Amino acid sequence: MEITLKERDNKGQAMAKTGEKKAGVMTYSIANDDFIIIDHTEVEPKFKGKGIGKKMLYEIVEMARPKDLKILPLCPFANAMFKKSEDIQDVLKK
Repeated sequence: MEITLKERDNKGQAMAKTGEKKAGVMTYSIANDDFIIIDHTEVEPKFKGKGIGKKMLYEIVEMARPKDLKILPLCPFANAMFKKSEDIQDVLKK
């Protein structure tokens, strides 16, 4: 499983791939220099239940920490993950 982050203009995404097959994508908007907004998570049906969404979220969290960015999780999946995962609360925008 490979997860890559890409940013362009004020948008970004984490894309999960296995080989050449797309497993999932999580998108975010760069609101300003202080925080980003995770707005969508999509996992391909055959990869559901394998932790792909969580891996993409944690990749974004690891990108945000050294930049001192906070994350506003508007996506229902990301929001639920923040509520149940204490180890990423440090980047949650309150």
